[in-house]
Amino acid sequence: MKLSFTLTGLVFSFLIVLLFSIGSCSKEKSSGTDQEQQEVSFTSAEAESKVETVFNGVFDDMMGVNDDVGMSGTGIFGRGVSMDGISRPDSLPACATVKIEHSGSSTFFPVRITIDFGTNGCTRPTDGHTRKGKIIIEYTNRLIVPGAIAAATFDNFYIDDTKIEGTLTITNTSTPNSTPPSRQFKVEVKDARLSLENGNYIEWSSMKTIIQTDGLVTPLIPADDIFKIEGSSKGKTQKGNLLVAWQSAITSPLIKEFECRWIVQGTVKITLAATNTNNTWAGYLDYGDGNCDNQATATINGVKHQISLH
Repeated sequence: MKLSFTLTGLVFSFLIVLLFSIGSCSKEKSSGTDQEQQEVSFTSAEAESKVETVFNGVFDDMMGVNDDVGMSGTGIFGRGVSMDGISRPDSLPACATVKIEHSGSSTFFPVRITIDFGTNGCTRPTDGHTRKGKIIIEYTNRLIVPGAIAAATFDNFYIDDTKIEGTLTITNTSTPNSTPPSRQFKVEVKDARLSLENGNYIEWSSMKTIIQTDGLVTPLIPADDIFKIEGSSKGKTQKGNLLVAWQSAITSPLIKEFECRWIVQGTVKITLAATNTNNTWAGYLDYGDGNCDNQATATINGVKHQISLH
C-alpha cells in the first residue's frame, strides 16, 4: 500500500504560496491597506499551516497503529531517527501507552484504541514536541477496506502548550473490485480548535477527498502513482487584536504525480477577511495543464501574476 497519508497537507502548503502572493505581490486592493492585506495574509497562512500540520499528524497516527487497523509504521508509530541522531525502532515515546478495546467477543471490530501520553507529557524523540492527554480512535474495520470508518477525538490533549480539540474522521470510499482499481478516502475535520495559553486560538473545519487513480496494480513501484485531491476548508484565528477568517475551495481537482515535486494541475480559490474591519480579499491559484514544472498563475483581485513554486 503506497498511498502517502500526508497528501492532505499538499493542498495548503501550496495555498500558503497564494496567501503570501496576495500579501506581497498585489498592489490592487479590494479593500483595506497594503499593510493590513499583508498582515491578514501571513496570519491566515500561519494558522492554516499549523492546524493542517496537527491534523495531518493525527491522520498518520490513525493509520499507523498497526496492520490490523491500517498500515503500521506511520505517524507516531513510524520508524525514524531522533533529534539527537540516534536511530530508534519507532518514534512512539516510551512514556506513552496504547490501549486496545474490542466491543465484541467474537469479532475484532469495532475496536477502540487509546493513545495515552499521560498527564505530565511525553516528548516524541523524532520531532522534539511534547504531547500529553489522549487521542481516542474508534474503527469499524481496517482502513484499507472499502467502507471502513475511523474517528478520532481528544481527551485533554496538548502538543506543547497548544490544546487540541475536534473530530477527525477517515472514510474509505473506494469501490470494491473496481476496474481499473482505485483507492479513495474522505477526510473530514469538524469543530477543530487549537487554543494557546495567551488566549489566541484557531478554529477550523475541512473536507477533502484523496483518490489514488494510478499505480495500484504495481504496489512495489511508486513511480507510477498519481493522486487526485478535492475539497474545501474554512477557518478563523485570533492573534492578539487581529481576528481573521478565510475560506478555500479546490475548484478544479489537484493532480499530484509521485515523480513530480509539484502539483501539476488544478485550481484553488481562497477568500480572506479581516473581521475587525470587514475588509476582504480574494485570489485563485492555477497549477497549469499537467506539465511537471514549478510554474503557476495567481490571480489576485482580477490581476494575473506568473509565480514560481518552491
